[in-house]
Amino acid sequence: MSRKRKELPVIEGVKIEGVAAEGKSIARVNDLVVFIPYGAPGDIVDIKIDKKKHSYAEAHIVRMVEPSPLRCEPVCQHFGVCGGCKWQHLPYEEQLRHKRTQVCDALERIAKVELPEVNPILGSKKTLCYRNKLEYTFSNKSWLTFEQMRSGEEFPDRNALGFHIPGAFDKVLDIHKCHLQDDLSNRIRLFIRRYTLDRGYSFYDLKAQQGLMRTLMVRIVSTGEVMLVVVFGENNQEAIADVMNAVADQFPQITSLLYVVNLKANDTITDQEVLTWRGRDYIEERMENLTFRIGAKSFYQTNSEQAYELYTVARRMADLTGNELVYDLYTGTGTIANFVASRARKVVGIEYVPEAIEDAKLNSQVNGIDNTIFYAGDMKDILTDDFVALHGRPDVMIIDPPRAGMHTDVVNVIMRAEPERIVYVSCNPATQARDIALLDSKYKVIEVQPVDMFPHTHHVENVVRLDRR
Repeated sequence: MSRKRKELPVIEGVKIEGVAAEGKSIARVNDLVVFIPYGAPGDIVDIKIDKKKHSYAEAHIVRMVEPSPLRCEPVCQHFGVCGGCKWQHLPYEEQLRHKRTQVCDALERIAKVELPEVNPILGSKKTLCYRNKLEYTFSNKSWLTFEQMRSGEEFPDRNALGFHIPGAFDKVLDIHKCHLQDDLSNRIRLFIRRYTLDRGYSFYDLKAQQGLMRTLMVRIVSTGEVMLVVVFGENNQEAIADVMNAVADQFPQITSLLYVVNLKANDTITDQEVLTWRGRDYIEERMENLTFRIGAKSFYQTNSEQAYELYTVARRMADLTGNELVYDLYTGTGTIANFVASRARKVVGIEYVPEAIEDAKLNSQVNGIDNTIFYAGDMKDILTDDFVALHGRPDVMIIDPPRAGMHTDVVNVIMRAEPERIVYVSCNPATQARDIALLDSKYKVIEVQPVDMFPHTHHVENVVRLDRR
């Protein structure tokens, strides 16, 4: 017989002191550090302890005793439930202050190297409707809020089209209005939800892995082009045709209307055939005088306008004169490589995902760029001393790794290659700081520029220039 879990207490009158990792707020109760989601510095709250460890605890707010003067009203009706945009209750300037502090703390605490003053963070001009891509999931068992569960009311219609609840793969919150993308995205989603339910089409059962309607992806870029990918969980061609024709008739502004039949266990479509129902199989985004083709499987920074600011910072820090050999590590679809190519002698891009490299080559071709070359494969396997000997010692390296940062083998090759400058673009200041510490014996940090790509979240991009000592 299992032992009954001890009920953890409610603690009254706790003052929230600051902002911690992952967008949570932080308070101290006696000697215990407590992490609390959706708090604002200065709030006085009653909290319920959810989990207690030796040195810290996790809790949630059960009553707002006195709100912080910093608090503002969240714009979204789903705030606090869907798991996204966790900082909507903080003014944007306050969000930016915390993000810059996050960068400073990581570099000082983890890198522990000589640093210049960190530049003021570059904020996003748009704080709403800034995403060019959103993905939605169909579910036949929607997430119920605590208020709905406590009401005792019956909810026979549990069909949902929205976002996964954090930490619950099989729970989806039905979204009425999302403020992250142009409102056309909401209109498309709501139409498809209503139309498919009216026709009696099944929403996906995430546990049983069955159902017709599985996922949606909406891309809307600054050129005005629109891509919709409808993913079906059954190969019912009659129903698929019905849904796709209805969408095509209702939304003639969709320039790339695509679909996928995904019968496997997970939702990824990278290994699935994407079929064109109407229009082209790609949309085009523009940046300065460049055109980037984006397919259903392509990676492209989800904040188009702020991506331009990020890449402009990286290009400026690269300090190119036209004579340099540039290595662009973790090049993705070659956006940075193609963006800097006109100011370099040659750009060599390396990326793990073969499909991304094909996009990179295509984007060079589309833009008439003939001084780029791209390689696909694991970075630590491709970037070797022999590779450097073959292609030449780079004058500049631009590095934009995934959140985990660089493998130590990659760092070691970079150190032996000895480029004059390194421009390190990161979405994770902690792993960036760790890698900078490894580079410190040969490279000095010259400039640090945080860039906010994702307003109302705790995520921050950071660009660092390092020069050879």
